[in-house]
Amino acid sequence: MKKTNRRKFVQTAVKATVLTSMGAPAIFSAACATKSTEETDEDTATALAALSFAQVKLPYDYAALEPNIDATTMDIHYNKHHAAYIKNVNDAIAEEKIAFGTEAEFFANTSKLSAKARNNGGGAYNHNFFWQVMKPGGGVPPGKLADAINGSFESFEKFKEQFTAAAMTRFGSGWAWLVNDNGTLKIGSTPNQDNPLMDNSDFKGTPLLALDVWEHAYYLKYQNKRNEYVANWWNVVNWDEVASRLE
Repeated sequence: MKKTNRRKFVQTAVKATVLTSMGAPAIFSAACATKSTEETDEDTATALAALSFAQVKLPYDYAALEPNIDATTMDIHYNKHHAAYIKNVNDAIAEEKIAFGTEAEFFANTSKLSAKARNNGGGAYNHNFFWQVMKPGGGVPPGKLADAINGSFESFEKFKEQFTAAAMTRFGSGWAWLVNDNGTLKIGSTPNQDNPLMDNSDFKGTPLLALDVWEHAYYLKYQNKRNEYVANWWNVVNWDEVASRLE
């Protein structure tokens, strides 16, 4: 081989070696960057799709429902009990990688969830609902709702009697409900933090009205007199909100 050609060969070989040693990591890094980006996008999409429960802002002051529900109970009920349900269900969603995107989907699959997710998800939803179906001053059911109640229970007074009975006969902790079941109004109750949207609930329907009969909802004011709590609660029912849920 001529001297000049040999020199060119060696130079070319050295360049190729340098490029190869530099290029391999660069190509590898690019591949990793692409993979990392794809995984990040997937994780972000999953995070965006996952449900997160949020505590509704209380529609009134803590003392607004007095003398029927006292300010101290409202404060503790909202800031301690309800806030804990919100935190715990969101923790369960993260820990168990629950991927449902809506509350409706979450409750339609409650039978597949852990006790932590089910109980705290119910507590989060039920209390959000409860705050909204109450207001200072209460009122009376507006026309369409009044007609529906009269048509289903003969009269408003008989409706109140049946709903009160559901609240009073719920043994231990739970909820009394008025629901719309495919156009038919029904009254029933659920234990603990179950609700009528859950696929494994014995009582089902679209909630219109709810009453919390856990002791923490009334014990500071009424002690063991659940009957007095239920009787006074009728004074703060937000019938306009109930009617809006019937439509």
